[in-house]
Amino acid sequence: MKKIFLIGYMGAGKTTAGRELAKKMGLDFIDLDHFIQGRYQKTVGQLFQESGEEGFRNIERNMLHEVGEFENVVISAGGGTPCFFDNMDYMNAVGTTVYLKASPEALSARLNTCKDKRPLIKDKNEDELYTFVCETLSKREPFYLQAAIIFEMEELVCRDDIHKYIDKLIDRL
Repeated sequence: MKKIFLIGYMGAGKTTAGRELAKKMGLDFIDLDHFIQGRYQKTVGQLFQESGEEGFRNIERNMLHEVGEFENVVISAGGGTPCFFDNMDYMNAVGTTVYLKASPEALSARLNTCKDKRPLIKDKNEDELYTFVCETLSKREPFYLQAAIIFEMEELVCRDDIHKYIDKLIDRL
């Protein structure tokens, strides 16, 4: 029975890496945000808007505990998931946690190319985005660093790079 939780900041590559890791290891893949959206038939943004952050984080925690019962799975957690309630302790207790780590510079550069798809950052210019990433990453990183494995994703530039990262990550697991 394998359970791997990928955690890290938005843009770190959790979904892309998770899909590829699951495929190579013969495991199922679950993106927690997509799981929530499927269950509630609403986007994460809509749930945030309707329920507020506290309401959304309660939903997220409940869904995390649900998927945490699955076996032979790679789960890509939302960027904020480890930072609320006992979520990080829970993930460490039931599976292997992997922090996909990248610098604010790398994250900002990646996010700048797709910020229109992310409500939290869509209206930020490059400087505002970098400042936002630095500030929120500094708050979240103490939780991320509690992961069993800290895995550098600094040089991930495009989806084609993911294969070399996944082979290295499998060696660490």
